[in-house]
Amino acid sequence: METPINPTKLINAEIEMIRSQTKACQHIIHFNNAGASLPADEVTKTVIDYLLEEAACGGYETEAKYIDQINKTYDLIAQLIGAGKDEVAIFENASAAWGTAFKGLKFEKGDEIVTCEMEYVTNLIGFVDIQKSAGVVVKVIPNDSDGNISLAELEKAISDRTKLIAVTHIASSGGAIAPVVAIGKIAKKHNVLYMVDACQSAGHLPLDVEEIQCDILSATGRKYMRAPRGTGFLYVRKLVQDRITPMLLDFQAAGNVSLTDYTLRNDARRYELYEKNRALVLGLGKAIQYMLSIGLDRIWERISDLATFARFELSKLDGVVLHDAGKSKSGIVTFSIKGMDSAVVKAKLAEFGINVSIGGQQATPIYMENQHLFSVVRASLHYYNTEEEISTMIERLGQIILEN
Repeated sequence: METPINPTKLINAEIEMIRSQTKACQHIIHFNNAGASLPADEVTKTVIDYLLEEAACGGYETEAKYIDQINKTYDLIAQLIGAGKDEVAIFENASAAWGTAFKGLKFEKGDEIVTCEMEYVTNLIGFVDIQKSAGVVVKVIPNDSDGNISLAELEKAISDRTKLIAVTHIASSGGAIAPVVAIGKIAKKHNVLYMVDACQSAGHLPLDVEEIQCDILSATGRKYMRAPRGTGFLYVRKLVQDRITPMLLDFQAAGNVSLTDYTLRNDARRYELYEKNRALVLGLGKAIQYMLSIGLDRIWERISDLATFARFELSKLDGVVLHDAGKSKSGIVTFSIKGMDSAVVKAKLAEFGINVSIGGQQATPIYMENQHLFSVVRASLHYYNTEEEISTMIERLGQIILEN
């Protein structure tokens, strides 16, 4: 990636350069970045080249040759989120990362977990399991009438039995951004463990675990980070690593192994298993390098501007209902068309080469039920998208509405 032309704001020349380095931008309009974004060509090339060399020279031999670059991925993740590299573990996805951390926590009967109505379905499954197995109480903080998490209600819900606050930063089926920094202050004040699902926010906007004051953070590579599918990471603050028991152990996590004991390694990689796809790890590192060369502040400003433009243009279409609420909105834009199934809208846009996705009830069940929604159309924007692409989508939606 070349040095950015302008240090404060992405300009047209940079966008054109970025799009030229993203092959798929030449033939599709991709508004499904909350599902899986388009990788930069150099990310794809990194993965393919490594696999070809592995096939030609051997897996262990190729790993040995690239071990410094593989290990550098941990440094890059740490740089991305303001952590130490000994606080980072690499996983195949955010669900595995989140689940490993959550399942490793110790709960007793009557302990409490405080969460939000925007929580992701996989996390809710974990809460259900711990309620059944350990008698833990889960408290859900509803959004207020404006779509914001009520910080007053959250603090009121905390008791001397509260062991964990767990929130999703940006919901899968909604555009609101949770106030994770303010929640972190509350967690710190009450000395409660704090866990953030950053699946949709990593690569979307700046993340700083010290500012958030979270103890645990999970993320995936395939969404806004523009990394290959099958990549993700887990952050666990050094001071709390001994409070989370690794779910599975092998010789990477444990040393000095005998029939009677072993020694657990002294960093977050204790939560990993040794065997993983090294090509994808390199691809993840390359994607983070690409992202950092642009700058997360600039990326977020671009995404926010595009999303604001999209919401404004959508609001002018008769029959379109916008569903994003909350004080702070992300690049995930959700809407529906009166009298039309969201799956039909998605299919019709696909006929024009426009990728969107469906925000289904299953992804954020508490939120969707509270909003009386079965599904929404989700157009998730990234910095390589353009106003012209958004205008094309608006034009096509107008046609779809007229034909309905």
